[in-house]
Amino acid sequence: MRRRDASTWQRLRRDNAAWLGPWEATLPPEAGHPAMSYRAMIGTMRRRASAGQSMPFALTWDDEMVGQLTVNGISWGSARWASLGYWVAQSHAGRGITTTAVALVCDHLFTQLRLHRIEIAIRPENTASLRVVEKLGFTEIGTAPGFLHIAGDWRDHRVFQVLAGEVGEGLVTRLSRTSQDDGR
Repeated sequence: MRRRDASTWQRLRRDNAAWLGPWEATLPPEAGHPAMSYRAMIGTMRRRASAGQSMPFALTWDDEMVGQLTVNGISWGSARWASLGYWVAQSHAGRGITTTAVALVCDHLFTQLRLHRIEIAIRPENTASLRVVEKLGFTEIGTAPGFLHIAGDWRDHRVFQVLAGEVGEGLVTRLSRTSQDDGR
């Protein structure tokens, strides 16, 4: 994510507001501060990345930004885990962009950062995101009631994980094999 991507990011968010609205985190009234600008968001992301707490990525298609994937809450020490959040423009949904990006990032987190566990929390109604974890073989570990504030209320999420020891040659290889099995 770069500062010069501001206009593209803002256009994507504006053009996809209805598409992303049911899934995007919102600030509850008790948060007391407005959403930040793109510039402030990038500054915060860079500070958190420098501190080893997160990793922001732009999702691209033909060298054009079409979404975002962020590694959040990186925990070190005995836990060694992180959570992923992502979105993609409606115009590029269903092309495997998000699934491929999640596989690439997970493989990086397991091989380069030596994390043990990666978690993704998904609203039960979000069939597109549920398909991502299904294709990659994440395991459902439970439901988190009132997990995240979305669209004006605290929403339940299904929680999925994948452990480093479960991925063998990696999620990209797993995805490639799944795609071949599907005849793609």
